[in-house]
Amino acid sequence: MLRRLPFAFVLLALTLPLHAQRGDNAMSEGEIEQLREAAYFPSDRVLVFIKLLDARNKKIQDLFAHPRKPGREQDTHDLLEQFTSIADELNDNLDNYGPHHKDLRKVLPKLLDASERWASNLKQPPENVEYDLARKLALEAIHDIRDEATHLIEDQKNWFAAHPPAKEPENMPAREVPR
Repeated sequence: MLRRLPFAFVLLALTLPLHAQRGDNAMSEGEIEQLREAAYFPSDRVLVFIKLLDARNKKIQDLFAHPRKPGREQDTHDLLEQFTSIADELNDNLDNYGPHHKDLRKVLPKLLDASERWASNLKQPPENVEYDLARKLALEAIHDIRDEATHLIEDQKNWFAAHPPAKEPENMPAREVPR
């Protein structure tokens, strides 16, 4: 019996790192790659986040637009958790962009419009104990995004009025906008 005890500790020590490596599965590898590609262009990155959140929002709407299938509540819960995770990541990015004065003036109104759409759509599914907490957390994440975007709009208006950006040369090639 005493010989088995150290073996059990070794097994436990090996399984803990494996569990930690599973990580967050809110995004696919393709979605993560899209964010990596837009990493150097904050406006493009915000647009990618909007696209990802729109996709989760649409999947949730689709679950309730069609006849009920078994597991709908669990699927809704999972999609709401993914939505919250992606929204929190977007909010972290916005928190980082503000102090560095990244120019988001064109994309922030789009983000505000999207946040209104998301909040409205996520309130539509009927109450259900299986996903109500996940929905509450998603709505709080949307509220945080809306607050941060509203704050950034005012900050950027003031910053860029006092520090106008340099004009880009006309012969500069346009960068590709994310799909």
